[in-house]
Amino acid sequence: MTLQPGAEGVVSAAVATLWSGPEVTRPSDEPALRTPVDMRAWVAGLGDQDRSGESARILAQLLLGERVLVDEIEGDWVKAVALDQPSSQDPRGYPGWLHADHLTSDTVPADGSELVVDATATAVRDAPFGDILLYGVTIGTRLVGVDMAYRGWTQVFVPGHEEPGWVRTADLTQAPDGSATAEDVLAVAERIIDAPYVWGGMSAYGVDCSGLVHLACRRHGVTLPRDAHDQAEATKEISLEDAAPGDLYFFARPGEPIHHVGFVAGERRMVHASLDHHRVVLEPLEGERADTLTGARRVLS
Repeated sequence: MTLQPGAEGVVSAAVATLWSGPEVTRPSDEPALRTPVDMRAWVAGLGDQDRSGESARILAQLLLGERVLVDEIEGDWVKAVALDQPSSQDPRGYPGWLHADHLTSDTVPADGSELVVDATATAVRDAPFGDILLYGVTIGTRLVGVDMAYRGWTQVFVPGHEEPGWVRTADLTQAPDGSATAEDVLAVAERIIDAPYVWGGMSAYGVDCSGLVHLACRRHGVTLPRDAHDQAEATKEISLEDAAPGDLYFFARPGEPIHHVGFVAGERRMVHASLDHHRVVLEPLEGERADTLTGARRVLS
């Protein structure tokens, strides 16, 4: 089956980048457009403008297995909405353009075990200890397991591949059962400390402030919007005095919309993807951050 406007597709790349349009890609983006993608090489080649979002090229990223709704197909490009990333831009999901090679119309069987990647990143191989089919499969990626294991390896269905692949069992865990706490979500964000800051990024290879929040919550089965201002609308306001580890701090300059978000880490500290530091950091809430703090909100009680 081929992708069709009006039908759903599934991400078949480890990480698929959502672009503002086909025309914005450059030769330096080849690692993010090839199959399989190479997020590490792509992030290393990004310029300061792209990392900061000033170029407005990169909108978001989608993980292996995410669902999209196809709107248009133009050559090698697909205009679609990410159905698992709520957005105020479109009631259906987050809109943008994806390379067609990173999508498939094939669905994964729903009768297997529900798994989630718990390693910061892992690889899917063609056999236990075999060749890599997909590398850079990031934490929070949902997979469907086949009822087969071998010496520390678990077999999984892989979107876009006819035959199942294999992932190290230690890199997987059972899908969340809804019992996660705010501290559990914070622990995911803390594991990504030192990951590079990349505007629109949502993987261990590069992430922005709201991408970090979305990804950490996704690992535990909690769906939040992709952008910071939408995340504020989707969470419960609490007093700054009541803010506890795993809650969220939001930031805005006077008269302007929310532009930044980070996790409360206790003792007036926060874990966030910092443009100033070019990476995910744990740091005190002081200086400009303290001056632009607008409030705290709660995702999980």
